Amino acid sequence: MPITKERKQEIVQQYGKNANDSGVPEVQIAILTEHINDLTGHLSKNKFDNHSRRGLLQMVSKRRRLLDYLINKNIDRYRKIIQELNIRK
Repeated sequence: MPITKERKQEIVQQYGKNANDSGVPEVQIAILTEHINDLTGHLSKNKFDNHSRRGLLQMVSKRRRLLDYLINKNIDRYRKIIQELNIRK
């Protein structure tokens, strides 16, 4: 099930500076994490859904690129978002 508008607004308010700040890397990482967790549950039930698996891998790599960007910009913000979202590494 995709993320609802209300859930996305909650994420933006929680990780952004204001309610309209969806461009901050932390917000983008949190939204991607929500999508990844949802799609992981779908793939555990539907093992042969290769199209969704490809989309999942693309989202994971995009999140990894955003996390790498955040490491280079501000390591404290990186550590904080990793801890809050419970992401490995």
